[in-house]
Amino acid sequence: MRALRAPDQVARLARLGSFHQTRLSFIRVLLRELAGGAWQFDRPVWTIGGDGVGVAVYRMRGRGRVYSLVCFAHDLDPALRSDRVIAEAWDATFALYDGEPSKGELERLEANVPLQEAGRFRETELVVSRVNKSARLFDYVVDTLSVGRQPDAAKLGAVGYLMRTTAVYGNGKFGIADRTWLTDRRELAGPFRAEMLTVWLIRAFTIDLVEHAASVRSPGAVRLDRALRRRLGIGNATGLGLGPFLVNHPALFSRWLEARETALARVRALPRMSAEQAGALRTLVEHARAGVEEWRTDDVEQSRRITGLEADLKQLSQALDAPRLFTWDRLYRWGEAALSTEGCELLVSLLIEPHGKLVDDLAESMSADETAAFSIDASECNGALRARIAAYYGWALSTDFTPPSSRARFWYVSEEKLEPRLGERHEETGAERELPLGIARDVKALDRVLADRHPDEPLSEFLMSCPEHRHTVRRVQIAAAYPYSEIRDNLLDAEMKPLDLLRCKLSFFGATKFDPKSDRWLRINMFQDAPFPDELDRENGDNWAFSQALCRA
Repeated sequence: MRALRAPDQVARLARLGSFHQTRLSFIRVLLRELAGGAWQFDRPVWTIGGDGVGVAVYRMRGRGRVYSLVCFAHDLDPALRSDRVIAEAWDATFALYDGEPSKGELERLEANVPLQEAGRFRETELVVSRVNKSARLFDYVVDTLSVGRQPDAAKLGAVGYLMRTTAVYGNGKFGIADRTWLTDRRELAGPFRAEMLTVWLIRAFTIDLVEHAASVRSPGAVRLDRALRRRLGIGNATGLGLGPFLVNHPALFSRWLEARETALARVRALPRMSAEQAGALRTLVEHARAGVEEWRTDDVEQSRRITGLEADLKQLSQALDAPRLFTWDRLYRWGEAALSTEGCELLVSLLIEPHGKLVDDLAESMSADETAAFSIDASECNGALRARIAAYYGWALSTDFTPPSSRARFWYVSEEKLEPRLGERHEETGAERELPLGIARDVKALDRVLADRHPDEPLSEFLMSCPEHRHTVRRVQIAAAYPYSEIRDNLLDAEMKPLDLLRCKLSFFGATKFDPKSDRWLRINMFQDAPFPDELDRENGDNWAFSQALCRA
C-alpha cells in the first residue's frame, strides 16, 4: 500500500472544507448494513387527519430487535417557521424509540417530543429531531399531485427535499439513551448511525405526508412517481453547533481521516488501470457532472467553487478519454496538480467509489474509545513532551499570535440554547468564558512554559504547578497515537471559515449540495437518490450515490 497523505496536507481547513461524501460516509455504511441484515419495515400507525396533525409510527424489525420512529405532525403558522436552533415550534417532531411503543408510551412521547429541548426523555429514546417544510417545494408538490399530475423533475432536483431537519440530537442529550447503549448493536455501532437512521426514516415520512396532504385536498390525487421520489432526500439546516465537535473529539476525528486516507492509499496502490476500469470510472465522472450541474447556491464563494468544479470534471473526463491508460496513482497525482482543491477531493471520492471490496472494511475502524485516550501519562518528562510538540505541532509553533487578527475570535457556549457560538474578541464581551479550542495558541504557550522548566521534571510535578495546561498536555499525547487528530490551522484567526469545519463533518455524514447561508451556517441534502425502506435490497443499498444521476441528466 502507498503511504497515506500527510496530516499537514489533509488536515488543513481549506482541504477539509472541500471534502465530498465517500462510500465510507455514515449514511452509505448504514444502508449497506441494513440492506445486508434483512430488516423488515412497515408503518403500523397513521392517525394524521385532514388538518395535517397527528401521529405516525415507522417500525423496523430484524436481528431480534425493533426500532420505531415516532412522528408528530403539527399545524405550524408559517410565520413561526425558522431554521434557527432557538425556534420553539416545528412542522413535525420525532423520536427514534428503542422497541415498539405502547399506547401509554405514545402518550408520554406526545407530551414531550414536540417540546424538544424542553421535553423530558428516557433511555428508550435514542434520537430526537424536528423538521420544517421547504417553502419552495412542499406546497408545490401537494398542488400538482392533488390535480393528478406529477411534479416537474427539474424543480424537484433544484431543491432536493420536501422537508429539512433543524436538529438531530443523539448520544445522551436531554436524557435520551447514551452512546454506550448502542455500541454492542451491529446495526447502530458505527458513528452517528442512530442519527442517520432517524433521518432516513424521516425522509419516508415526508413523502407520506405530502401524498396525504394531496389526497385530503382532492380525491383525484395521485401518488408521487417512484423514480421522482428517489430525487427527494431530506434537507438539513445546521450551524456552529457542529464546529467544535471535530476539535473536541481528536481521537475519533483522526480515525475518520485515517480511514478515508487509507482507502485512497489502497486504491493508489492498485496496478495499472484496465480499459474496463477506465470506462467504469468515466461513467462515474459523468454521473458526478450531472449532479454538480444541479448543485446551485446563492453563496458567491460556493458558486465560484461549483463553476470551478464543473471545469475540473470536464478536464478529468477529457483526461480519461486520452489514448494512454492511467495507473490509479498517476491519475490521483495528475488531479492533485491539475485540479482545484475541491476537484481533487471529489476525485478522491470517485477513485474510492468502485472499490467496495477493497475499502469497505475500513468503516469498522471509524470508531474510537476516547476514554482510553483521555488519561494523561504523568510519568512522561517535560523534555519528552517538548519533543512531541516539535514533532507534531510545527504548524502551531510557527503561528504568529502577535497580530490582533490571529486572536480575533473566541468560541463559547450560549446560555440560551447551550450551543457553541463564535464571538469577536475585540468587539464583544464574554471572552472570559472561552472554550479551549485555540489549540495552536495553547500549544505554543505550553511549549514556551516548558522551555523554562527542567527537561527531566515529570509532568505530574509540572501539572501540579501549572494545571491550566492539562488540556493541552492531553492533546499533545493524543497526537502521538492519532496522527490526524489536529486541524492544522489557527481556529481563532479572523480569516478562519467556520463553514470548513461544518462541511468536513457533514461530508463524513454523507451530505451533498452544500448551500452556505452565511459563513456560520448552511443547508445540505442527505439521502438524495437513496432507496426507501420499502425498496431497500443488497443491490441498491450500495450503488445509489453516483449511479442514479444520469437518470435525470
